[in-house]
Amino acid sequence: MHSPSTLCSRRHFLHTGSFGLGGLALASLLRDDQLLAAPIKPLLGGESFDLKPKVPPAAGKAKAMISLFMMGGPSQMDLFDPKPMLTQYDGKKFPGEVKYDNVAEASSTVFGSPWNFVRSGKCGMELSELLPGLQEVADDITLIRSMKSGVSNHLQGMLAMQTGKGTVGRPTVGAWVAYALGSETRDLPAYVVLAHPSGLPTFQQQHWTNGWLPSAYQGTLVRAKEPYILNLDPPGALAGPPQIRQMDLLHALNEKHAAEHPGEHDLRARIASYELAGRMQLAAKEALDISSEPKHVLSLYGVDNPLTADYGRRCLVARRLIERGVRYVQVLNNGQSWDHHGGLIKALPERCAETDRPSAALVLDLKQRGLLESTIVHWGGEMGRLPVLQNDAGRAKWGRDHNTHGFSQWIAGGGFKGGLVYGETDEWGHEAVKDVVNHYDWHATLLHCFGFDHTKLGFIRNAANLTLTDGQSARVVSELLS
Repeated sequence: MHSPSTLCSRRHFLHTGSFGLGGLALASLLRDDQLLAAPIKPLLGGESFDLKPKVPPAAGKAKAMISLFMMGGPSQMDLFDPKPMLTQYDGKKFPGEVKYDNVAEASSTVFGSPWNFVRSGKCGMELSELLPGLQEVADDITLIRSMKSGVSNHLQGMLAMQTGKGTVGRPTVGAWVAYALGSETRDLPAYVVLAHPSGLPTFQQQHWTNGWLPSAYQGTLVRAKEPYILNLDPPGALAGPPQIRQMDLLHALNEKHAAEHPGEHDLRARIASYELAGRMQLAAKEALDISSEPKHVLSLYGVDNPLTADYGRRCLVARRLIERGVRYVQVLNNGQSWDHHGGLIKALPERCAETDRPSAALVLDLKQRGLLESTIVHWGGEMGRLPVLQNDAGRAKWGRDHNTHGFSQWIAGGGFKGGLVYGETDEWGHEAVKDVVNHYDWHATLLHCFGFDHTKLGFIRNAANLTLTDGQSARVVSELLS
């Protein structure tokens, strides 16, 4: 196909390309100098979808979020929710009814926690001896002991916690945050996912999907080892001016094609991703490289300890990304490594040893840099565990089955109170009974911290205004907020 010579003209490209380099530079300068004509409101199904920074309708304290998502279901009665009754009845028959998920390996034998709890911080929060790092930041966190989703399987439970409902195809929280707020940087994605070196968690991209939101809001996966982002660097023969000329031509062709197909949001997102990829060749490498960090910071995160080196590096990278304007960072484990149906007595301390120090370091580091006030740090999984034994075939094989009727998670920063324990489960740690926080209540509260009403932040699809808390009687849990 023959293209007119003007199509390859740099002047024509800069003049006509609405996403061109000149336009991007001008927009960046106007934004940085606060000369944009008006604040950009979050879109409610409008005609334009991009990652330009947007001003929320209310003054939210949170500007960014880091989610330390623990796929598998950490055991709340062994980490966050001490139950003397379990100790008293340890080894005896459970006196009530249990909502088993795996009936084949079920048992009615009470399993008292093998670990002691320690009163921590000025607030006196009771935390497991397995979490010495978290004990040091107890006064900075909100511990919710009454989480509930009621969805027992891992996929449905994860979807409920990540997307609002236990059904596939919906946008994740990170995608909603990117959609609502845009990005504070032109050089990095708004939504970044940091994977474990041994592989992705179960259900893989479901953790960072944009669902039915435009694909511009999908998370960008970053590997745990080089190359951190695949295909980021051009071949040597194309580096420099040849790549610039190639990208100029490609952009002009794409813009012509996009103009002929208005409303094709995936096409617009793909065009924008090409330009972002070019800028990321420098920015992403710098953000993911921790070699410039002082020795005391590396030590704080445990990067100098083989046991915590991986998770510490990824938590440190999460902080670096937030510093550089990324809105939402998710740090993932591999598989369902917190899913302790068996071997809990050995495996739970190992998971805690890998993640506890880096997680606490993230809170400390953000706080000392003045970033914790505007950054939410979340630690939790899709479910908790039952108070009775599973796999009753000898102490080394003991585990706990799924429990989504009462479990725990903690949050720090971004408008949440410090040193607060909220909600209660029953005396067995089986069901949330006081100040219950459903997964959709958590989402409503989260959006409130960013300055949004969860009933109004929506996306029009098939003539319906869809939201994160769709059709659920969600409430903002104001008691959690400072």
